[in-house]
Amino acid sequence: MPAVAGMTLREKIMRYFEDYQEGHIERFGAYRVTREEVMEFASKFDPQPFHLDDAAAEASPIFGRLSASGWHSCAMTMRMLTDHWTEDGHFSLGGTGVDELRWLKPVYPGDTLSVEAEVLSKSAPRSRPEIGFVNFRLAVFNQHDQVVMTLKVTNIQARKPAA
Repeated sequence: MPAVAGMTLREKIMRYFEDYQEGHIERFGAYRVTREEVMEFASKFDPQPFHLDDAAAEASPIFGRLSASGWHSCAMTMRMLTDHWTEDGHFSLGGTGVDELRWLKPVYPGDTLSVEAEVLSKSAPRSRPEIGFVNFRLAVFNQHDQVVMTLKVTNIQARKPAA
């Protein structure tokens, strides 16, 4: 749903804390990883040879060829989350952190990533009735349906306004 000028964030929200159901799973995204983006990200934020140099990557017993930084994989995942959930009226109010981040397989230029998000649990603090916390398990897949990364995140979500 496109944002309407002059509306408050609360008026734009279509999905509230109360709309999330524990156990719900959704899969989305199709992020194409490019060589240029891998090298640009690595040169700025993770300048290790196997992210920047073909010969060094080929010599690596882990990667075998140029691979994306794990932190770049996180950033691409965040992009897919933001694109999908903002389009869906999700409008996260932020997050409280990341737990159990695991990079399971290398991400290579040419891969296409997607995300699976499962609602693990929810909680609503009594001291802040306008927000709730939604805990997600995220799994990131490549085009071969292999899990390349997993993590758990907690989003802060707006609560439905009192009737």
